[in-house]
Amino acid sequence: MSNAAANIDSKKPTTKQELITVNIKLLIEQLEAGHSEALTNYLTAMSRFHNYSFGNVLEIARQMPTATRVAGFWTWKNLGRSVNAGAKGIRILAPIVGVRRKKDEEAQKDITKQNERVLVGFRNTYVFDISQTNGVDLPELREVSGDPGENIDRLAAFLEAQGIQIVYNPKIAPALGMSYSGRIAILPGQTKAEEFSTLVHEAAHEMMHKTERRTATTKTVRETEAEAVAFVVGKAIGLVTGSASADYINLYHGNASLLAESLEVVQQTANVILAALEPPVEDRATEPQTTEADAQLAEAA
Repeated sequence: MSNAAANIDSKKPTTKQELITVNIKLLIEQLEAGHSEALTNYLTAMSRFHNYSFGNVLEIARQMPTATRVAGFWTWKNLGRSVNAGAKGIRILAPIVGVRRKKDEEAQKDITKQNERVLVGFRNTYVFDISQTNGVDLPELREVSGDPGENIDRLAAFLEAQGIQIVYNPKIAPALGMSYSGRIAILPGQTKAEEFSTLVHEAAHEMMHKTERRTATTKTVRETEAEAVAFVVGKAIGLVTGSASADYINLYHGNASLLAESLEVVQQTANVILAALEPPVEDRATEPQTTEADAQLAEAA
């Protein structure tokens, strides 16, 4: 049992702030434990995929709008999958890199840099989407599970009141959500738990990173903070997160010390979102003595 879990058993959190603090400690423990097996497998698989230029991304989207993961014929082979017979490849441009020798006088100045790699042109090559292949399943990051109940609607109402529009757009795949300063796009087809977690993550970006803080932080910091808020809020309403948030943060090279530096803004943001999820006063007046908040605290324990 983790130290945070032991602390919960010995002293149950009785306030929303205590609940936030306990869950942040739990996330820090997961990060300090290092990469989970799920993350290691995921990174191993993803490291074998090429990084595609903006132009090639547009080409892939034009030829196969539904594509989510693409790789070359032999890359799929190395991943234990085979391209289906008769599958039509997606044409992209691959760079042709040559070597240019420096002049003798230049080479003498720095013998370690006698030659330099230069782009000499492009050639056609073909990749295939995962839907065009068959074989072993690729590893996936662990998913969030549970039932967020009415919290999705309450969060959506809160964001709408802040002037933030929510749209569902399949074109953002493979991203689950995107934040656009006043508009959040969500990938349709997620489970309710995943959708809620994604919405909290993007809401955190809107609340924390669309001001002057954006220029004062790195992408690693921003993703760590947003996912930490998603973890805290998700745990507070009873979702089962496992190591999903720690995996996500590690994927962006975030860590426990970085999160510790962001604790204040994470706590403040999580507190605002959790306050927005509380039932209206008239609803609470008709609820039984064991309130939703009590149930959430008991679930966290």
